[in-house]
Amino acid sequence: MSIRFTARYRRGLVALAVAVGLASGVTGCGGGGGDAKKPDASASATKDGASDPSAQEETPQTPLAELRGQDGLLLQITSAQRDAGGFVTVNGTLKNDGAKPVVVPPQTSGNETEIIKNGPSLGGATLVDSKGKKRYYVLRDTDGRPLTTSGLGNLEAGQTLPVFMQFPAPPANTTEVTLQLPTFSSGTIKISG
Repeated sequence: MSIRFTARYRRGLVALAVAVGLASGVTGCGGGGGDAKKPDASASATKDGASDPSAQEETPQTPLAELRGQDGLLLQITSAQRDAGGFVTVNGTLKNDGAKPVVVPPQTSGNETEIIKNGPSLGGATLVDSKGKKRYYVLRDTDGRPLTTSGLGNLEAGQTLPVFMQFPAPPANTTEVTLQLPTFSSGTIKISG
């Protein structure tokens, strides 16, 4: 076989693969076909023309736990999701529930030198598995930075800040853990996923 024939053959295979991929993508997206029923106008707007709020807007998400800190700080945990990669990601909001501006305490970063040198964060957080008698610390990347919200500083009165923390996942049969963060109360949360 000549090199030209082999190159032409390979180009043909690549073009065929691209064509098949595009065709399946169009089919998967449901493109075409005028048989699809259009949604009723009343389903997307109210009589006065304003849009209906989604179900998520109507009912605020109930926090899994609320951890109270000093000077009116409140950490509301909204989810604790087990990921396929063997991690648990905890999401929530940090709120200044007080009447005055407040500085997020430096103790929330923990006391490990490697985490502290990366600035203020929630790196001092831990998950405690009472059943398995283990404590899980916030994960770090290859540069030693904690896999959590960082760069914390002042919060004005009433200000909220979305936060996250990522931990190694406890065993699959562990569904409840206690979240601990320095200067905050502890709270029990359920892991989903």
